[in-house]
Amino acid sequence: MERSIDEGLGRRQLLTRAGAVAVGASVGGAVQVVGGENAGAVVVGGGRSGAAPFGPVVVHPGDVRYDSLAHGDNFRFVGSPQEIRLVGSTEQVVRAVSDAVRTGRRIAVRSGGHCFENFTADPEVRLLLDLSPMDAVDFDPAMGAFTVRPGATLGQVYRTLFKGWGVTIPAGGCPEVGAGGHLVGGGYGPLSRRHGSVVDHLHAVEVVVVDRDGTARAVVATRDPDDPHHDLWWAHTGGGGGNFGVVTRYWLRSPQPEGAGPRPPDDPSRLLPSAPGTLLTALVHWPWDETMNQRAFSALLRNFGTWHERNSAPGSRGANLYAVLIAGHRATGAVEMTVQVDAGLPDADALLTGFVSAVTAGTGTTPPVTLRRTLPWLQAVTWPGTGEPGNIGTRRYKDKGGYLRRRLTDAQLSTVYRHLTNDTGGTESGMLLVGYGGWVNAVAPAATAVAQRDSVMKAVYFTVWADEAEDASRLAWVREFYRDVYRDSGGVPVPGDVSDGSYINYADRDLADPAWNTSGVPWHTLYYKANYPRLQQIKARWDPRDIFRHALAIEPLFS
Repeated sequence: MERSIDEGLGRRQLLTRAGAVAVGASVGGAVQVVGGENAGAVVVGGGRSGAAPFGPVVVHPGDVRYDSLAHGDNFRFVGSPQEIRLVGSTEQVVRAVSDAVRTGRRIAVRSGGHCFENFTADPEVRLLLDLSPMDAVDFDPAMGAFTVRPGATLGQVYRTLFKGWGVTIPAGGCPEVGAGGHLVGGGYGPLSRRHGSVVDHLHAVEVVVVDRDGTARAVVATRDPDDPHHDLWWAHTGGGGGNFGVVTRYWLRSPQPEGAGPRPPDDPSRLLPSAPGTLLTALVHWPWDETMNQRAFSALLRNFGTWHERNSAPGSRGANLYAVLIAGHRATGAVEMTVQVDAGLPDADALLTGFVSAVTAGTGTTPPVTLRRTLPWLQAVTWPGTGEPGNIGTRRYKDKGGYLRRRLTDAQLSTVYRHLTNDTGGTESGMLLVGYGGWVNAVAPAATAVAQRDSVMKAVYFTVWADEAEDASRLAWVREFYRDVYRDSGGVPVPGDVSDGSYINYADRDLADPAWNTSGVPWHTLYYKANYPRLQQIKARWDPRDIFRHALAIEPLFS
């Protein structure tokens, strides 16, 4: 996937772009909305609450808007669709998908445009469906849940939920990422250790699907196990964008704890986690000087990992703290760590101080520079923008990921050090270790499509650059780095004692390439593990024509 990967830390952490993509299509004529007892809650045609829907707007090559709209966040990939259609309602989505299927055109769907791969810019895509105008965030009293349209950015979601009801969701830390792809991919962020994955709060989803006869329709699928469309809901709890249809609306509501009494029906503020009032934050900075040798560097990463092994149980004190270690290449000049904890907790200061001391203990490095601040929560999570002046508006990147059940082995730490101190890496390159676990791990692997439910960290390997001439060298560096870290398991994070596969929002086509994955373990096992066969069956039911596809799409399994 970042400005920050899920924290909002600045230029060096350009990784939360994961998952702002949904690749889809459909067919048909009139909109049909179905959804069991909750069907009446659906109002087709509303892009923004209380206003006429935007669009549709059609942009063709030669239009002054075309080049801007053909680019996503990653300038490595630029599409050449015959048509870019901006839509503002579910009805418009159905019509667009119908047009694409009727005319035999490949369709791709974009919400925020932060996909790590070329899923929306594939040369075969002829119609690019842009959902960004569908950005409403509101409360739906009929469904008893908050609605989030796919074009809403995470920053919009946070601001609206907080200002209206004082609640939030445990989603990513980059405010410009679109909700559309982030949620369906099993998004996570700074509050996930306290509140789980964002899909653990997904109550229902509206999806435009294509039937076997080519008819497009909008279907509502809910968490209710008796819902005849329940399997479609399950597929959207981590199955990844671009597989089953076009998401046009999410409903969010935390599940009722077992044994809890009924919630007040007229109090939406009880339906999602309460947002913190303020955050206690710290930025810790270690220079790449003579004291940052292999022993000291390995100790830092080892300490960070060991702390997370010991402090990531659901509901534990340590699960209130979220941290990211940014091990930049030596060319960046520093290793950094960001930490945050709800400042309203009675032991927030002690928890943060103890964590920083535990990570630093025994390293022998130059004493780190630590900047501590207490910030209002909303300002901390909606920091302004993603502009990269040094890149003159361009950004090219390659990111690779892996789940960690425990810290990297000493042999892996030696490999990390070697690649971060070699002569082929550059600025804006490195590795992130991201705190995970906590309440994420309170959910069974089969309860949602997110199968990794006992990891304590995520690892992200990244490189970001501006000049196309650097493509080959930058890609070679990060690919070789990743391969060598996982050399003992065929160059990829095969599930085992240390690793547990990868995260679909950090889409990486290399995992399907036998040149880079020599493990014999297929890419879909790395992403979905034992949940993949069920996803294949759902794909066969809801997308029998395989309209929605990309390089890492789920393959239908027909019985």
